[in-house]
Parts: sequence; C-alpha cells; structure tokens
Amino acid sequence: MPHLVLLYSPDVERDVNVGSLCRALADCMLEQRDEAGKAVFPIGGTRVLAYPAAHAAVADGQGDYGFLYANLRMGAGRSQVVHKQVGDNLMQVLREHLDSLLAQRPVGVTLQIDESPGQVFDAKHSSLHPLFNKTI
Repeated sequence: MPHLVLLYSPDVERDVNVGSLCRALADCMLEQRDEAGKAVFPIGGTRVLAYPAAHAAVADGQGDYGFLYANLRMGAGRSQVVHKQVGDNLMQVLREHLDSLLAQRPVGVTLQIDESPGQVFDAKHSSLHPLFNKTI
C-alpha cells in the first residue's frame, strides 16, 4: 500500500491519456515527503490503477457528462499535514491532466483519501519491496 484507484467514465479516454496520468500520479506520490523529509510512500508498494466504468449514469443523462473518481487508500500513521499535502499535490496532477477536458465539457473530478486505522487483516507478499529496500 498505498493504492490510488481511478474509476472513470469510458468517454474520458477520448481526451485523456490515462496511462500517462497514472504514471504522473505515481511519480507525485513517490515525491511526497513528511515533515522530517522522509518519503511518505514506499516505492515498491505504490500503485495507481485505472478502470473505465463498464456502466455509468452521470447527472441527469441529458448531456455529454463524464467523471473521474480517484481514491487513495493508505495505512495509518501519517499526519493531517501530510494528508493535506498529498491531496493537494495529487489534485494538482489531476488538474494538469484534466483541466483541458473540463473546459470542453462537464466532467466531475473527485479525489478522496482514506486511511485504514483499524485493519483486521493486512497481508503482503511481494518481490518488489526488496528491490527498493536495498537503496533506501
């Protein structure tokens, strides 16, 4: 973890390079530092996943409406300052990639950050983390 999941109306892909957006969001996440200058997110655990909605109904259905919903889920332990910083920076990346689309037609963009304070189960199995733990 962290995992940033994008869910969007399929029409967004007409005007947005979703793969580039994913990479930009992941890079943004990896650039984040806490108050002590420490990386907020582990390199090997950072994921950005994007899915077009198979079915969607947006607003009243009377226009060429679209949406992009982004949800970042991360483990507990980061400060409110970090939460806001991460949210502001991710929203800036979303705006850089989506503002031209929003200027063309109505599209709703939502970013939510969830922290999992009371996990009842959290298992990980990865060959990614060892690659990056050597360099940290």
